[in-house]
Amino acid sequence: MCCWRNRFASTNSGVKSSGCSVLPSNHYRSRPTLIASRKDHPRLERQDMETLQVLVCDDEPGMRMSVARALRDFTFTASDVNAEVRLETDVAETGEEAVKKIDAAPPHILLLDHKLPGISGLDVLEHIASKKIDMLTIMITAYASIETAVRATRQGAYDFLAKPFTPAELKNAVRKAAEHVIVAQHARKLAREKRQVRFQFISVLAHELKAPLGAIEGYMQLLRDGSAGDDPEVYRQIIERCMTRTAYMRKMILDLLDLTRIESGQKKREFVEVDVVASARTAIETATPDAQPRNIEMRLLADHPVRMRADAGEIEIILNNLVSNAVKYNRDGGSVEVKIAESEDTVIISVSDTGIGMSEEECAKLFNDFVRIKNRKTRDILGSGLGLSIVKKLAHAYGGDATVASRPDIGSTFTVTLKKAFIPTGTMLDS
Repeated sequence: MCCWRNRFASTNSGVKSSGCSVLPSNHYRSRPTLIASRKDHPRLERQDMETLQVLVCDDEPGMRMSVARALRDFTFTASDVNAEVRLETDVAETGEEAVKKIDAAPPHILLLDHKLPGISGLDVLEHIASKKIDMLTIMITAYASIETAVRATRQGAYDFLAKPFTPAELKNAVRKAAEHVIVAQHARKLAREKRQVRFQFISVLAHELKAPLGAIEGYMQLLRDGSAGDDPEVYRQIIERCMTRTAYMRKMILDLLDLTRIESGQKKREFVEVDVVASARTAIETATPDAQPRNIEMRLLADHPVRMRADAGEIEIILNNLVSNAVKYNRDGGSVEVKIAESEDTVIISVSDTGIGMSEEECAKLFNDFVRIKNRKTRDILGSGLGLSIVKKLAHAYGGDATVASRPDIGSTFTVTLKKAFIPTGTMLDS
């Protein structure tokens, strides 16, 4: 990728400038730092520090010293990745010395003079290209002709800096190159993390499906062999267990489909005016067949319709997950209370239960993918560990959040906030 700037008009294309060093040392000492103090800007506390190596190759001692001095204390913030960047500078007098240092330890950025004794700057560029070394080169030259720029670009130069240049021009060129390097590094890091997540995803999926499939296989063998006796009730119970595990696997697959659509950004969203109270009523009706046999009372608290512009399917996913969890992890004879409220700019969904509850440590990890609270009270409860993760991601897609407050053996309250004024877009990726 190239980022040439037109500096040709200010330079003489035929004569190499001898007065091209970057100006008096007191000029650099007097320049203010570009990074505000952390006291003045608390948000900088969250920034990472990135150190980039810069190699300066120029046959003029004054130029090498001036460039190195200008970059020595140059620190800035790469806003795209919220990282603070500092530079470490090394120098080389000839192209041969630069090649030796590049082969030993490639810098992130090379400031390379075009006209060098021995091998030229273009020869160094050719060496870098032949070895496929990952670095960015900024050509420094007094021969600021279009021909030079084209040749350098073809051999992989990223940018062009014409002599004489000011400290501001130097720092601007280096900063652009450094930001490009940092963004590329973070992109590669995200790609590695994505591969790791995919591997973990497949591993967890295989683990979660292995147990119910094994159980179903065992039950089917009993049915095939007729080895469960002659009592029809036993066979009915076996079939019920098979159906329970099949329903669990179906729910996991549906949750996985929802999750992948959300995270890939490929889910097309259709926005209409949604009555969240009506959606909550539907979610309660859907969960009632599971609640009634256990005498769990379901209540909906809402004074009036609460409307917002949203994808109706996404609101249903949020409410179905919250209500079904409240029933699943409740005690027999308990209750579930669904409350829908609103403020001027926010819709608030609260689902409370009188179930087994959780500790603070368990609550802290509850919204992560594939997380289920496993203890003696939950060991017989089947679930994918994805429902609440999906709820939180959808809440974020509406500019809101999902939180939980819980006490062991007393119950839990899940609260989801959705911003009415949040501007919806066509896909989850856009949001």
